[in-house]
Amino acid sequence: MNAEGHVSEDGKLRRGATVADHVVARLAAWGVHDYFGYPGDGINGMTSALQRAPGRARFIQVRHEETAGFAACAHVKYGGGPIGCALVTSGPGGVHLLNGLYDAKLDRQPVVALVGHTALTAEGGSYYQEVDLLALYRDVAGAYLAKLDDPSQVGHLVDRACRTALARRTVTALILPLDVQDKPALPQPPLAHGYFHTSAAPSSPVTVPPAAEISRAADLLRGGERVAMLVGQGTLGATDEVRRIADRLGAGVATALLGFTAVDHREPWVTGAIGLLGTRPSWELMRDCDRLLIVGSNMPYSEFYPKPGVPAVQIDIDPAQLGLRYPTQVNLTGDAAPTLRALLEHLGPGDPPTAWRRTVAANTTAWHDAQERIAGQSANPVNPQAVFAALNRRLPDDAMLAVDCGTATAWYARHLRVRPTMLASLSGLLLSMGGGMPYGISAKFAHPDRPLIALIGDGAMQMNGVNELVTVAKYWRQWADPRFVVLVVNNRDLAFVSWEQRSGEGTPSYAESQPVPDVAYHEWARILGFDGILVERPDQIEDAWDRALSADRPTVINAIVDAAELMVPPHFTYEQARNTAAAVLRGDADWAGIIRRGMPTMARTLLGSRPS
Repeated sequence: MNAEGHVSEDGKLRRGATVADHVVARLAAWGVHDYFGYPGDGINGMTSALQRAPGRARFIQVRHEETAGFAACAHVKYGGGPIGCALVTSGPGGVHLLNGLYDAKLDRQPVVALVGHTALTAEGGSYYQEVDLLALYRDVAGAYLAKLDDPSQVGHLVDRACRTALARRTVTALILPLDVQDKPALPQPPLAHGYFHTSAAPSSPVTVPPAAEISRAADLLRGGERVAMLVGQGTLGATDEVRRIADRLGAGVATALLGFTAVDHREPWVTGAIGLLGTRPSWELMRDCDRLLIVGSNMPYSEFYPKPGVPAVQIDIDPAQLGLRYPTQVNLTGDAAPTLRALLEHLGPGDPPTAWRRTVAANTTAWHDAQERIAGQSANPVNPQAVFAALNRRLPDDAMLAVDCGTATAWYARHLRVRPTMLASLSGLLLSMGGGMPYGISAKFAHPDRPLIALIGDGAMQMNGVNELVTVAKYWRQWADPRFVVLVVNNRDLAFVSWEQRSGEGTPSYAESQPVPDVAYHEWARILGFDGILVERPDQIEDAWDRALSADRPTVINAIVDAAELMVPPHFTYEQARNTAAAVLRGDADWAGIIRRGMPTMARTLLGSRPS
């Protein structure tokens, strides 16, 4: 049998097809064509089936199974397909995959995990790499988790795994014993008791709530003079509807990080990120509003919502998420775009309050001006905020951004004024370090004709970023646009954790846990055939971005930045200030840096961001 002979062009199985061939064909019917993973003997049947399906399925080899999980999640976030898929081998492969899958579960992305397993003949015999995967995966894939023991199960197991992943926007998993993968396929189970015949047609979702409930929401919002909106990832693709509702209500709009590109952050009524890494205008928007509309967001920081008592409406496709974060009066189960359109009709014409919009715009403009001044302050050796501010002035309209967890997230949230023509994402609720490079790789496979910029701290870069640059080296020549720019925010410290320790615990940075080795990331890039740029002076920043964004190959910018740069929350409490002062008094190794950078940053953030 030749390499292409087991499945026909229309997806029908031919003589000689295996269970693995059937799995690949059935997943293709659900739109799954990309498999992120790392090979191993526990999935040899599956990788052989992928080899027999050129043009219909693609195996993307990453350096670690954790990356496969992150990339499968990002595959959906960046629009690569309706369902992400990770394929890993038995035992350690399945264990490694878990972190990336939890990223998908917490951010509500449909992902199907395919995990190899001990052959049925050896199961229960303490065989090599035998792990109780059904027990291990019960939490992360509890919505649907099954082991494929018989060829007749393929259709209904794959169908249910995909249908559940889509319907519940979550992770499902299929455990594939090695010997079953190579058994002859049974594409049509017998019409008999104990067998199933299922459908690969997707289910239609609930899209618009009942008119009576939308009318209630319109009545509640119509009475507001100071309306605030909070939008999240559920509004991606509903940009026009969000803008029209905001204009009709005269609302200011704050964004959760996962919904960043749903609105144009250059608009004066868009206050930007909300929460610990957010902006002061977003905090003021929530503090002073008299009505609240939450759309497609599950932002968990309760202290950044209005005080309970403000009348509120929430819209979400998942009814279980409604009323979860704030005591809302009207909860609408529906997709954001059609629900907002229906709400706009019920609101009818009217004159939006203009004074509130002017206040929101003044606060937002003052904030951005203050951030520019902070980015222009001197630091030792380079102010990291200056690096992000310079990128903001150069962002291509079609840029894709992959952001890791740490201080890079804070500077991204505060300095990059993204717009709906861009794609951007990060590990939202899991907040896992190490996601930036896998997200970037997945984004480039989804859109190989667009530039990618990964924003990564040195701690995350050392976790898996250095290794995943090898993956970029393996594939980048296949991409129509070769630009894959990695900014490494190199401060030789796990700086975000250090600041959390100071402000939360009142204890100095712990010398045994916080510093990380200084690595010449730009030199490693050159070894891989990329361009590598070292930035160690402020006057090198602009040229570095110009060079990277015009390069004909991937580029790594190794920016040596000040570890003392302070990430001041938009609402810096007395307790946080007291704890930070206590850390200095207790002999923090960088006490001079805290004073040198902390005082001017705090002054600009909390005082200089007020409108004049």
